[in-house]
Amino acid sequence: MHSILDIICKVNYTLNAKKTLRIYIDISDRSIKVKNRIKELRKEHKLSQGELADLVGTTRQTITSIEVGKYTASLPLAYKIAKQFSLSIEEVFDFTELEEEE
Repeated sequence: MHSILDIICKVNYTLNAKKTLRIYIDISDRSIKVKNRIKELRKEHKLSQGELADLVGTTRQTITSIEVGKYTASLPLAYKIAKQFSLSIEEVFDFTELEEEE
């Protein structure tokens, strides 16, 4: 038999998961593109898409998709990309469009 604490935890987890999913779907449906400076920074550092991908542990196709705004980098990947250029995430990725939506 489940304790009251177990039930409360499961309910809270479910509600939070549903809320997170709604936010993700809402952002995805609006096609909000997070602009970035990756291409510019790659050129400055004389890196190809493939070389940057290898350095941050992803594929060239992912870097291409992020550069053109078809894909938004996960937080860990955004961190790795920014760190590769010795910059903060905010210096590489432009979140102003997301801030305007709030």
